[in-house]
Amino acid sequence: MTTPAGAGAGFGSVSWWGLSPALDLQAESPTVDPDLQADTEHGTPQLDVLLLGSVDGRHLLRTLARAELWSPRRFRFYVLENNLEAVARHMLIFSLALEDPEKMGLQERSEAFLEVWGNTLLRPPVAAFVRAQADRLAHLVPEPDSLAEQLPWISLGALKFRERDALEAVFRFWAGGEKGPEAFPMSRLWDSRLRHYLGSRYDARRGVSDWDLNMKLHDRGARVIHIREFRRWRDTGVAFEFRDSSAYHVPNRTLASGRLLSHCGERVAARGYWGDIATGPFVAFGIEADDENLLRTSNGQPIKTAGEITLHNVTELFRALTAWGRPRASQGNPVEVPGEEDGTRQPALAPASFTIYFLPLHSSQTLHHKTCYKGQFQLLYVACGMAHLLSPELGACVAPGGHLIVELARYLVDLRQEQLQVFTARVVELAQAAGFAPQPGARPSETFARFYKSRDSAPVSTDSVAEPGPPTPEVLVPPPGIVDLLPEVLVSPHEAKNPLSEDLTQPLQGRMPPPVPIQLSSESQVPFSEALAPPTGSQTSKPESDWIARNQVPHL
Repeated sequence: MTTPAGAGAGFGSVSWWGLSPALDLQAESPTVDPDLQADTEHGTPQLDVLLLGSVDGRHLLRTLARAELWSPRRFRFYVLENNLEAVARHMLIFSLALEDPEKMGLQERSEAFLEVWGNTLLRPPVAAFVRAQADRLAHLVPEPDSLAEQLPWISLGALKFRERDALEAVFRFWAGGEKGPEAFPMSRLWDSRLRHYLGSRYDARRGVSDWDLNMKLHDRGARVIHIREFRRWRDTGVAFEFRDSSAYHVPNRTLASGRLLSHCGERVAARGYWGDIATGPFVAFGIEADDENLLRTSNGQPIKTAGEITLHNVTELFRALTAWGRPRASQGNPVEVPGEEDGTRQPALAPASFTIYFLPLHSSQTLHHKTCYKGQFQLLYVACGMAHLLSPELGACVAPGGHLIVELARYLVDLRQEQLQVFTARVVELAQAAGFAPQPGARPSETFARFYKSRDSAPVSTDSVAEPGPPTPEVLVPPPGIVDLLPEVLVSPHEAKNPLSEDLTQPLQGRMPPPVPIQLSSESQVPFSEALAPPTGSQTSKPESDWIARNQVPHL
């Protein structure tokens, strides 16, 4: 695909942040009758949510932060990702968000969260915190009893043993098992990705950044992103700078991931940065705010930047999470807390609890085989990079009357407007084929598509879907017009390999056959040395690869 910014490969093969604002999942879920959906063990209604490709936990954090605005409810979040590094980041982010306020203050937590989440380089104190937490999590992952005792809101029971071993290896790398910045030379890797992405336009990268920001992101609603912060992120990968720029020099190892490359005719695993270098982490928390004053303009220009709005939103979110973790007199079951005057213990009300269940990689098409998942979820969230997984098999996991939210590709700067419209239309087709219909009265949105499952939807036959064979062409195979329009977008997700999985080269049973052969072309066989070093002058104009993001760019 040819765009003003280059070859259209700016989203890599791994997603580290979302491309849509954070949602309150309670506001998106159907109303539940407490008498019908009460948790018999705890006596409170329960909300079961399945999230595919949420990557950064923003929806979960916002849902928990706004829980006090709703009736008491227990939350069970089921998270399915395409790579174990994203699972590890989920665990690290929640460990940071729920850190004891006495150990880490609110401002320190907010700044550390944003640096770990969206910066390629960290300050030494933040890097030390990441190493300490990673070492702790590396010891907890293989010890289920200790994990349940120290982090009761995390459940890894559904992961396969090899996935848990690989998850432990990810944490050990973060903890510094391989010493020194050369173990992950982030600045070199970022520049290498940028050179491949821009090609001959590399010397004009400032003009490319201006074009993408003003003609793409601003026109699509992200006007608060300032040109200075966007240029800085495009050049260095540092999106949020709270101190002097010289303070940021430690590579952020949580952005490292593996990929299969060709070296001397063989496929070898290489560690590098394969994430987004086109849009940036500003959309998730930085373009919307509950406080409308943050979005005011003066002389046609926003008075606050996306970085400032992001810091404010995350700080308020963490403030609410701190209160959410304490007993409240407005919700929950009675517990005893010390009295204010005489020191006696008075009844108060405890907050609802939550649990995050991490599901095995690539299990979206087999969940319905288990009775514990079939018809279980009141809400299904699908990221734009996982929309190709929307199928009748996945729809069978949603309860009648449940809701479906699909993230659209609005903020993918390498997609043209007509391609966005085709993508939206294809999402509607897949949702209807999976048994959903557009929500009546839903507010129009270019960022999310909202559907519901009618209560008289025909269930999917487990016997029929259990047999191997290609899926129905009219449901999962894109029509020729879309193939011609979006050749890169429709590449099979199996081309973006995860070296931590054992069945990398085998397509999952019952999944869509790739529209193109999984064989690598000569242009996509990136030499192993290019994963760890910038390209030479002769390589500058060569596209990085033809592999398309498995978790960011749509694969319909």
